[in-house]
Amino acid sequence: MIVGVLNQKGGVGKTTLAVNLSAELARAGERVLLIDADPQGSALDWAAARQGEPLFSVVGFPRPTIHREIAQLGSGYDHVIIDGPPRVTDLARSAIMAADVVLIPVQPSPYDVWAAEEVVKLLDEASVYKENLKSAFVINRRIAKTAIGRDVGEALATYPVPVLRAGITQRVVFAEAAAQGLAVYEIDQSGPAAAEIAAVAVELKEFAT
Repeated sequence: MIVGVLNQKGGVGKTTLAVNLSAELARAGERVLLIDADPQGSALDWAAARQGEPLFSVVGFPRPTIHREIAQLGSGYDHVIIDGPPRVTDLARSAIMAADVVLIPVQPSPYDVWAAEEVVKLLDEASVYKENLKSAFVINRRIAKTAIGRDVGEALATYPVPVLRAGITQRVVFAEAAAQGLAVYEIDQSGPAAAEIAAVAVELKEFAT
């Protein structure tokens, strides 16, 4: 499974989602490669902050040739997660063309819902070349017990892209884990953040098949 995590709007928690999904898949005993295709290199920074053994492989590849080189890059891995660039560029198009599934993290704000249109347009363009390309929104950084956290799913329903049932709530543990190069489950294995990531991973696998 090759998953692109993409949204051209910055600050949506894209890298946090990509890193923790990679960790969750690796935790199940699968071989995972995380490709950091963001020129900012946040996933590489996360890997560099880590003290212990790596949970999975991380490589930087911010080049618009991912779709041509993905077979070689992903050789020997069960899953490849691509942490895409912020902004609609040739690099983003290449990441989409490389993927089987594109996950679009969206924060529960009207600006994020409006901005999602750009990614949906890109996916529409790509579907001409990749008929079997799948895509889904995942609500990220939802604020617990707020109306907008509940309503964002309805707002996204205007797009021809499904919304995953599982979503991620805004929690301090995500930032604490990132600062140490850890996955959230390494900080609190039975905590709600780890449970939410696990639920997204399960639904993603179901969606991809």
